[in-house]
Amino acid sequence: MDNDSRSPHSDPGSATTILPTTTTTAGDTLSSRRRLSGPEWPTIDGPLGLSHEDALPYARRFFKLGFLCLPFLWAINCFHFWPALRNPHSHPGLRRYLIGSAIGFLMFSVVLSTWAFTFAIGGERLFGHVWEELVMYNVADKYGLTGWI
Repeated sequence: MDNDSRSPHSDPGSATTILPTTTTTAGDTLSSRRRLSGPEWPTIDGPLGLSHEDALPYARRFFKLGFLCLPFLWAINCFHFWPALRNPHSHPGLRRYLIGSAIGFLMFSVVLSTWAFTFAIGGERLFGHVWEELVMYNVADKYGLTGWI
């Protein structure tokens, strides 16, 4: 076999490689990470979104409104500020509300899923004779609203 027909990976000791080889120092590595990741934006909108200072009141408002029986605002808060939630070195005040929103929505999701699975899987076997009082599909029969149809 000729040396010309060999692939660069066929001989481990060959000097030709496909990947470029460069030497970097610690300072070059840090600056290249910043250059590759770009500037840090707190919202998913990137440069069209809010700055860290402007984002804090919005995150706080979504977090507090989530306690008014609007837990999906916690999900919206986590989604909208996903870059700040994902980055552990983002604005600490903003991150506090985002972590709280994520925990609140996770707890809400667990409670809602548990409730739904309890009724879907358990049903009459789990609740016994009380099941007839809990379900909603017999409300029309219970109050005599089906006679007029």
